[in-house]
Amino acid sequence: MSIPVTLNRKDFVSDQTVRWCPGCGDYAILASVQKTLPDIGVPKENIVFISGIGCSSRFPYYMNTFGIHSIHGRAPTLATGLAIANPELSVWVVTGDGDGLSIGGNHLIHAIRRNINLNILLFNNRIYGLTKGQYSPTSRQGTKTKSSPMGSLEQPLNPIALAMAAEATFIARSIDAHTQHLGDTLLAASQHNGVSFVEIYQNCVIFNPTEWEGLDDRRVRDEHILYLEHGKPMIFGKDLDKGIRLNGFRPEVVQLGNGVTEADLLVHDESSTQLAFILASMEHPEFPAPMGVIRRVRKQTYTEGLMGQIATAQQARGVGDLRRLYESADLWTVTAKEEKPVKSKQTGRLSLEMDEAYVDEMDKEPEVTTFMQDRLIEDTIAALSPNAPITIDASASLAKAVRHMNTHHIGCLLVTDAQDRLVGIFTEQDVLHRVVGLVADLETAVIADYMTPDPVALKANLPIAQALHEMHVHGFRHLPLVDDEHRPEGIVSFRDVVHHLKESFA
Repeated sequence: MSIPVTLNRKDFVSDQTVRWCPGCGDYAILASVQKTLPDIGVPKENIVFISGIGCSSRFPYYMNTFGIHSIHGRAPTLATGLAIANPELSVWVVTGDGDGLSIGGNHLIHAIRRNINLNILLFNNRIYGLTKGQYSPTSRQGTKTKSSPMGSLEQPLNPIALAMAAEATFIARSIDAHTQHLGDTLLAASQHNGVSFVEIYQNCVIFNPTEWEGLDDRRVRDEHILYLEHGKPMIFGKDLDKGIRLNGFRPEVVQLGNGVTEADLLVHDESSTQLAFILASMEHPEFPAPMGVIRRVRKQTYTEGLMGQIATAQQARGVGDLRRLYESADLWTVTAKEEKPVKSKQTGRLSLEMDEAYVDEMDKEPEVTTFMQDRLIEDTIAALSPNAPITIDASASLAKAVRHMNTHHIGCLLVTDAQDRLVGIFTEQDVLHRVVGLVADLETAVIADYMTPDPVALKANLPIAQALHEMHVHGFRHLPLVDDEHRPEGIVSFRDVVHHLKESFA
């Protein structure tokens, strides 16, 4: 009898440095997904994340699961094949409003209408972020961007209405800034058998930072969000004093009181197609944004239907034989034409003359190096007068690490184990990308869980050129130095190299 494995968020955090703009909503979505996955009841090795192209599509690198970073717009296609080939997998598609609704729109529609057992997360920031701020298929009409300086003329796509038109069996919406609601929505999507389409309002702090104003501020968001609950009346507002009722065929916002009661309001029904279309139409500023499960119905999945057809065919004709299938049609054999032996023109003696191109290469004068190049090659890292390292134990708290950095006015700490060996590096970037806004209690969080493990480290007797090469390849600002026992003995930066070269030229 197998014992179920208990997982937590850390089990789904990869060793890759998360690279999004500071403050990007993708960080919150990533944290919510990592926090939700331990609760879906699927082993880590049976979870796959597939993405296309865009900021959101870096997602598979940051998940400690299987993943595929595919090509532009084709993530639903790869996910379809994978989900059908191995129905035991939990397959997640991560896409954006550009990747999923422009070049990938056709693939997205057909994955939805086939009811493939997928979880599709569409990050919607209504802008192209990775390509630096062009309008996207969901940008509002009139939006001024680099590609629409006078305002977009196009009617924006409505992702929820699109999913409804494709007959999605599970449709939901959430927002990056409301992590509790987002986590509950993701869990509900994972438990649905069939396609789950989740639109996530995601903030692009660089190119479209005001798109979700009012929805992303916990102080006022209850006035602008309609939280949907199956079987419950559609009430919203900080004081739950407003609601949605139907006036003929149109929804309208009403104030409770003065003769208007909860009995007059629409009651949410996840199985109602007509109600889902009404909710999808509530995108005008006069309405609150519907959040939660909009539609949830049970239908046969594509895989269930396909396996049923295979079983029926096998009952009627038996299990298939691939070789027999190949040989069932007309066959013919292609034989090689008998070739006559070719007489060689080789006399038996090889020319001793060298190719002129090689001779030219040998005759070239050796490339002359500059004084600066000579210094970088001949001088060792020790000549940079490395700074003494500031170290911290891997078991220390994040609070202690931040205090160390502030006290010593430094941008990084070297993290050591019980034997004082270097096991990681903790930098300002780690604070911005892994800690700020994601860690609630710095005193209980351990630095080992947020550092960059196994950093590149060099010895002081190597040439300065080697240090510069590592900094360039990996984008480092600092480079730790270690002794033969891998214990920290110094740290150098690009600034140290510049100072050394200035002194050499003086």
